[in-house]
Amino acid sequence: MELDVMTYNLKFDDQGSATTNSWTTRRPVMARLLTSALPHLLGTQEGLYGQLKQIHRDLSAQQKRRYAWIGEGRKGGSHDEFMAIFYDTDRLVPQEYQHFWIDKADPLTIGRTWDEESGSPRMVTWVRFQDTVTQQEFYAINTHADDQSERSRQASATMIRNQMRNALARLPRFDTSLPCIVTGDFNTAAVKKEPVYDTLVGDGRLVDTWVVAEKRGQSYATWNDWQDPRPVDERLDWILTTPKVRVSSASINIYREDGQWPSDHCPVQATLTLPTS
Repeated sequence: MELDVMTYNLKFDDQGSATTNSWTTRRPVMARLLTSALPHLLGTQEGLYGQLKQIHRDLSAQQKRRYAWIGEGRKGGSHDEFMAIFYDTDRLVPQEYQHFWIDKADPLTIGRTWDEESGSPRMVTWVRFQDTVTQQEFYAINTHADDQSERSRQASATMIRNQMRNALARLPRFDTSLPCIVTGDFNTAAVKKEPVYDTLVGDGRLVDTWVVAEKRGQSYATWNDWQDPRPVDERLDWILTTPKVRVSSASINIYREDGQWPSDHCPVQATLTLPTS
């Protein structure tokens, strides 16, 4: 049974007035994009608490799928940006979840930066889901890597891999037999010899859905910077999976309305089939 997955940097609400690219202007376009795509699983980045509540409200206005979401602000509670995971409640049922921070000393330390070059605290949210159709369980992992510190970006990749192999102290253990789906804005290109990319996919423990997809759409830069779509392979936003997940299609969504982007990033989508045990 296919599972539609999306990763999307929403661009945080800077609380500006109703001008070009403000959240007030973008929200209706975002709502139409999301309610057209209706992914079963959506990993978001940069959303603030108020934005996420509005997105949930917009998704709930349609009748085809019902949604809930899990997340925590990177400064704790409802504060600052979230790495939220939205999910279709008829299809996916959370079994457990956890948030952890990219911190040298303790992944449960809220709101710490990695080093003096870090732009802001960074974190990971993961959920173990059960698919109600197949009864298969899997992990969804979502993150937003640092935009300024390469060391912090590399630490994000390393800590995700360490969580997957149960090498992070104080965190719940993963069932390593289950499939994983990793979504995120990694703030680095998805190419070999980039350390973050190589850490995650270099040994084959994870694969890039864009690379292995049976059918692939047009390449675009996923950071659009509010400009016209650029048909180049510059993907900062990735969907990765464990190797036994079938990827029937992958695409980059460049939906706009009269030139208005929903965000300064383009969402990446993939249609997956999880292995059954």
